[in-house]
Order: sequence, then C-alpha cells, then structure tokens
Amino acid sequence: MGVTVELEQIVDLGAFVAASPTSYHAAAEVARRLTQAGFTEQAETDAWSDAPGGRLVRRDGAVIAYWLPQELTDQPQCRIVGAHTDSPGFKLKPQPEHRSVGWRQAGVEVYGGPLLNSWLDRELGLAGRLVTTDGQVHLIRTGVWLRIPQLAIHLDRSVNDQLRLDKQSHLTPVYGLDGPDQPDLMTALAAQIGRTADDIAGHDLFVYDPQPGQVIGLSGELFACGRLDNLSSVQAGLTALLQADHPAGQIAVLACFDHEEVGSGSRSGAQGPFLEQVLRRVAAGLGWSAEDLARCLARSWLISSDAGHAVHPNYSERHDPDHRPVVNQGPLLKVNANQRYTSDAHGAALWSRLHQACGLSQPGPVFVSNNSVPCGSTIGPLVSTRLGLPTVDVGIPLLSMHSARELAGVRDPYLLSQLLTAFYAGA
Repeated sequence: MGVTVELEQIVDLGAFVAASPTSYHAAAEVARRLTQAGFTEQAETDAWSDAPGGRLVRRDGAVIAYWLPQELTDQPQCRIVGAHTDSPGFKLKPQPEHRSVGWRQAGVEVYGGPLLNSWLDRELGLAGRLVTTDGQVHLIRTGVWLRIPQLAIHLDRSVNDQLRLDKQSHLTPVYGLDGPDQPDLMTALAAQIGRTADDIAGHDLFVYDPQPGQVIGLSGELFACGRLDNLSSVQAGLTALLQADHPAGQIAVLACFDHEEVGSGSRSGAQGPFLEQVLRRVAAGLGWSAEDLARCLARSWLISSDAGHAVHPNYSERHDPDHRPVVNQGPLLKVNANQRYTSDAHGAALWSRLHQACGLSQPGPVFVSNNSVPCGSTIGPLVSTRLGLPTVDVGIPLLSMHSARELAGVRDPYLLSQLLTAFYAGA
C-alpha cells in the first residue's frame, strides 16, 4: 500500500465529490461509472432481468447496484454495502425570490444539521434537478451565484464571544441587487436548460460549495473537501464493487440511499422500501420463493459505511478518554450500546477478518461516544431492523463533520475501499 495508490484514491474521491454536488448528481455519477464498467441500468417499470452480471437501479437521489454471479450455490448469500448520497446544507424554497433593502436573495431551508457558520462568506452555487411541465427531469448546477454574508464585527462586537445565527433571518444568501434589469432567480435557473420560468413545474435545488478537494499538510497527509460525509463511503463502496473478484454463490450489492441527513424516511431513504423491493425482485427473477430469500438474507451481511469522528485536538474532552481515533490509522469500527450503531461482537469479528484478508496486522480504531455527548446514527440500524440483516457500522474518521469543508486523512479512504473489496470477495 504505497503513497501512489492512496493518492490515486484521493484524486478519484475529489473528482467524485466534484461531480456530485447533490444526491441526484451522486446517483447519476455512480450510474455513469457503473455503466462505463459494463453494468446495465434496470428500469423499475420494466420486467426484471435474471441474467448474470451487473445491474443498477436508480430512484431519485438513490441508486442500488448488484452483481449476479454466473452460478449460484445451494446456499447463496448477499454481501451488501450501504451508504448515503446526501449531505447537510441548504435547500431552495419553492418560491425562492426574496428582496430586502435593495438586495435580491434566495430563500432557503436548512437541510439536515449543517455547521451553519461554516457556510458564511463562501462563494456558492445551486445544483439539483428541475422538472419541466412536460415531465422531463434536468440535472443542473450553476456557477458561483450566491453568498451568505456575515455581519461585520463593527456592528456586533460580541460576535467572537457568541455567534447566534437565526435560521430564517441570518442565512438567506444574496445573489444580486434589486433593480429592473436584474433577472429573477427562476428565470435564470430555467435559462440553464434553455427554457423559461413558466416551463418549470418543480425543483429540488441545493446550495453547494464548488471549491474542489485539496491535499494539505506539510507531508500531504490530510484531505480537505466538502461532502465527505458521506460521499467518501459511496466512492469507496463503488470502487470495491468494481474491483472485487465476485465468488460464486454470492450476490454483491451496493445500496446508496438518499435523505439520511433528515432521518431516511422516504421512498429513496434507508427507512423506505427501496432495498427490500430490489432484493425481492432479484429473488423473483431467480425463481426463488419467499423462503429461499429469507434463508439467503439469514446468511447475508450488511456493512453500513458512514463517516465518523476523529478525536479533535482542540476539544479532546468531548471524546471518550479511552477511544480517541486519529486519521490515517484506518477506518473506524463504530460501536454504541444503545444501538445507534449496529456493530456487535460478530460484526467486530467480521471487521477483524477483513483486515487480515487485506494483510493488515490489526483492525483500525474504534469509535465510542463520550457518555455525556449524544451519539449520532446511520442507516445501519434502519436497514438491519427492516431486513433482519447482521450489520456492522464503519467509516473513515473526519474532523469538522457537517462543515461545508470537512477534513480526512489521505490514507483512510484507500483502506476503506480495500476492506470493502475484501468483503465483496467473501472474506
């Protein structure tokens, strides 16, 4: 595992993030890479194919890909990697036009739980999908149109002691000055696809930071980038699916869900029916009974891969004193007694086997929350509860999670992709 392959992975991760300003773009980029590698896109409205090889199914900002081997043994199983495509930030309101004291602004809602102050004073764009009156879906991204300006310190001398941001009043981006020659926002967005504002029937558009990822640090061992939570896992899972040797009798699945940052309760979220429906249709295409699928799932595994927390050097008291993961020591095994993460002793044993299969002497760090700090969660408990799958929660460690710019180690995304490759290969 030399620096070259690790940097190649980071460069590719940066390119993947740049291509994925929203969950819709991330699903499209996953589909593009898979079809380029020979996978076939399966429409949900069509009859299901039972031919061996790679298939993918898209649903809004989610995508599920799977690989059917040439032959199945009498005890088949699924190896599933789950991740999510969305990141916290701001979503454009249905009627986004706002005017205030000579400025034109874009009305936005807060999506998920972003670090609000990290979005201030950045040059920002809009990206997502426009649906026109003829029912066509158009993925778009704009240039740097927006900025959320911070109040000058001269007008609030207490700002460095306590910054309070009202989500309605203080986080509305500006995009220009009010005047007769200034086009309104929807007209400008429609022009991106050569249409008029009257042609736009609906939109799902998000604010995004277009600044590319960058390797930083004296030794080039850190990677600063937006949306690492959780595009780092999507890209690692995709890399693993494409490079793994798939054994007979094993169905490899990559499930990239949307809406994790707002609870996963949607038709394309982990709490919804998407994965279960795909697995049932795959089983039906293979001629399986409900009993056959139930037995297969009982033999199967899910790795829920989502970014976790590295110990923060300026806030070390916020971490458990005996579990202090540092970047570049490998992906985290995430453990929580209250099942906010699903990892248990069996999952830890699987994680250890994957390290051995990759030639790593010991598993990487373990993340456990400080008892006084509430623990986040992942798609793991949701999918495991719905399908009864044994599940383990893992992910690369980050600083500044949910910031517009997060910080990872250069080595960890590569190690995660190798461990997931070993998982798909049946280790």
